[in-house]
Amino acid sequence: MDNEILIDMSPVHVGNVFGQFDKNVRLIEKVLNVDIVQRGDGIKITGKKDATIEAEKIINELLTLSQRGNDITEQNVEYALSINKDALKNHSLLKIDDDIICRTVSGKPVKPKTLGQKKYVDAIRNHMLVFGSGPAGTGKTYLAIAMAVTAFQKEEVEKIILTRPAIEAGEKLGFLPGDLQSKIDPYLRPLYDALYQIMGPENFQKNMERERIEVAPLAYMRGRTLENAFIILDEAQNTTPAQMKMFLTRIGFGSKVVVTGDRSQKDLAPGVTSGLDVAEKVLKKIKDISFIKLDGKDVVRHPLVQKIVEAYEDYEKKQTKPKRESKTNRK
Repeated sequence: MDNEILIDMSPVHVGNVFGQFDKNVRLIEKVLNVDIVQRGDGIKITGKKDATIEAEKIINELLTLSQRGNDITEQNVEYALSINKDALKNHSLLKIDDDIICRTVSGKPVKPKTLGQKKYVDAIRNHMLVFGSGPAGTGKTYLAIAMAVTAFQKEEVEKIILTRPAIEAGEKLGFLPGDLQSKIDPYLRPLYDALYQIMGPENFQKNMERERIEVAPLAYMRGRTLENAFIILDEAQNTTPAQMKMFLTRIGFGSKVVVTGDRSQKDLAPGVTSGLDVAEKVLKKIKDISFIKLDGKDVVRHPLVQKIVEAYEDYEKKQTKPKRESKTNRK
């Protein structure tokens, strides 16, 4: 006999929890093999006992998120289902949602949205040096900048330093018009955009003029000692081992450093080893350094991006198999 569970839910939140064309509950129904329908001022879940209890837990989490003012997305639902599937019972969307890092200039809260992002944020809080690697859309840079702004506003650091290697991705800078700064700015634009959103353009510009915020190419770090600063090295997969060593040896007293990168999107010349790859091998045994790896489950952009990331990961794995097999056959 099927089990039946009723959940009280205001019509104000039903639309948000159910999703456009009921796609959120359709996904829960498909994965857990239950039926979910709206009944007056609530919803009814029907199915096997264990499945309905699991569906009730997920829907109550989504309802609480909605009551907190969150827009419920398909990714929220997929992640809630994956947490239950992986038996990570000590973790939930609500615990992750509780961790508000800061608010943007428009008042929107900035917070981790996945367990991987939560671990990443906690690592930044608890370690002097953190390496965060993962595919596009996992929030590596944005969350690091949010943590930097928070530390800056709390006066835990005196300045914020954001840097990137200026590596071309198919186009040569020399063919672009303008002075050096005009050519460098496109590489730093994502960092500017995140700071604008969190701090506001006026506040950002004021601190830039006072040299309390610095956004510069990695080459500008040579010969400096960076003290009492929150330092972020973005796109670290495009550093050489020498550049990475140069950067890491710039760290001074009172500083916190976050190194971010996506190993699947290297723009280095063929045959050049990434400084990010070498750093992990060299530094992995040092206790004060944390290495956080985000994956497709941590992508917080459009659900299609997550599927694209996973498709490329599967493709790349398949591409490496024939090479290994051919070596085995030769032996």
